[in-house]
Amino acid sequence: MFDLSDRDFQRLTSFIKSKFGIDLTQKRQLITSRMSTTIASQGYSDFSSYVDHILTAATPEDMELLLNKLTTNYTYFMREQTHYDFFQNTILPDLVRRHQRDRVLSIWSAGCSSGEEPYNISMILMDYLGASASQWDTRVLATDISQRVLAAAQKATYDLPPDIPPAWRQKYFTKESGSSLYTVAPSIRKNVIFRTFNLMDPIQFRLKFDVIFCRNVMIYFDQPTKDALVQRFYNATVSGGYLLIGHSETINKDSSPYQYLHPATYRKA
Repeated sequence: MFDLSDRDFQRLTSFIKSKFGIDLTQKRQLITSRMSTTIASQGYSDFSSYVDHILTAATPEDMELLLNKLTTNYTYFMREQTHYDFFQNTILPDLVRRHQRDRVLSIWSAGCSSGEEPYNISMILMDYLGASASQWDTRVLATDISQRVLAAAQKATYDLPPDIPPAWRQKYFTKESGSSLYTVAPSIRKNVIFRTFNLMDPIQFRLKFDVIFCRNVMIYFDQPTKDALVQRFYNATVSGGYLLIGHSETINKDSSPYQYLHPATYRKA
């Protein structure tokens, strides 16, 4: 295992934080253990030469590998079920009432990882709207910084958890022949638009959002980075729109422009 000097640790963590917002200043051992083998396999003799490359000549593939090694893209269907219950029982009735004329819902899954969240949202939308779903534009924008996880999301093949509703398993998935895996049905796949996006970049999408899901993403950010991102989310949210974060995450209630509804759920007045 390579030694990681104070200087190289500071250079690498400062670069990652400035570019991606990810705070690894307390993760020195993680960086050393996860990156040593990779660095050696790429022909570097020490951390210093690797960090030099990352700071001056890294390719998109280099950055993708670095992020994949140092972060965890962990998600699954029905994660944090209380959010989906609130989305179905409170948010959707409100949005459908407000959008009766244009019939366009603007929903963003920010940090969508391997796609379970935006597909989960789409299944709830289809169930709620029923026969009238075809009369609505409910396409969900799903973004992540990792092209690798977006490729997996677009493939849309999963090992389903046991708590997936049986009706969903039948309506919204196709079982792969000779396998335990299931593929998401075309009607749900076409309701999700996948894009690469760095949450540190300005948010300049065509429409403001009725709902932003950004769950279990800000665990990697320090407080000033979270505060700045929440402000950008707020500016990108319509009046009366919602922000849902992970239950293990917090935002500063005193400085946040959103109205606190209940744990991990906020609204723009």
